Amino acid sequence: MDTIIELMETLDWSPLIISLKTGVVATIISFFLGLFAARKVIKLPYQWKAVIDGLLTLPMVLPPTVAGFFLLLIFSRRRPIGIYLNDTFDIQVVQTWLGCILAATVIAFPLMYRNARAAFEQIDANLVYAGRTLGMTDMRIFWRIVVPTAGPGIASGTILTFARAMGEYGATSMVAGNIPGKTGTVSQRIAMVIQDGDYLTAGFWVVVILLISFIVIFLINLLTGRNMKNIRRW
Repeated sequence: MDTIIELMETLDWSPLIISLKTGVVATIISFFLGLFAARKVIKLPYQWKAVIDGLLTLPMVLPPTVAGFFLLLIFSRRRPIGIYLNDTFDIQVVQTWLGCILAATVIAFPLMYRNARAAFEQIDANLVYAGRTLGMTDMRIFWRIVVPTAGPGIASGTILTFARAMGEYGATSMVAGNIPGKTGTVSQRIAMVIQDGDYLTAGFWVVVILLISFIVIFLINLLTGRNMKNIRRW
């Protein structure tokens, strides 16, 4: 017990802070992009829908290191886009916290998109038609009718997106590196201390991640449970 207390007193909490900040920012970005993409994709013809859906979902099935490799190719300071961002706007992606956000967003975005699309597809179209007969614009219908009706699915997607973004390791390591106090996340910290043989510190961070993961699962079950409470058990 004394050892754990001493560890907590001397522990560098920056990995948790960086992970939480990255998770929050990536979730906000993925939330709006995911809703926008889901809304557009469900209106596409079947052939285009299959292609666009595949592209948007691809980061979810690719190994994170592969996604990180592509991001590194695109935003490296030796590539046209990376050079343009650096020279024109003084924006650097590689080896920065912006790289953490970008990598986490790319990896976590498909979860938000897929959950939002599934929720939108289950909405009764008559609700949308009713809104149109009342003279509501498409944008107003979307935010006042569609999003609230799809609320449980969107909320589940948001929570899963946050958990995935906060725990991202592979793509983040390749794009942002592991700079202590700057880009070093909890996942990277665990990998680093294990290499050094510090299993006590690694175990502490593992417990922290387990607690956060349990809270995420609990919140999802709570949200879905409210939606299912009126369904008769068989």
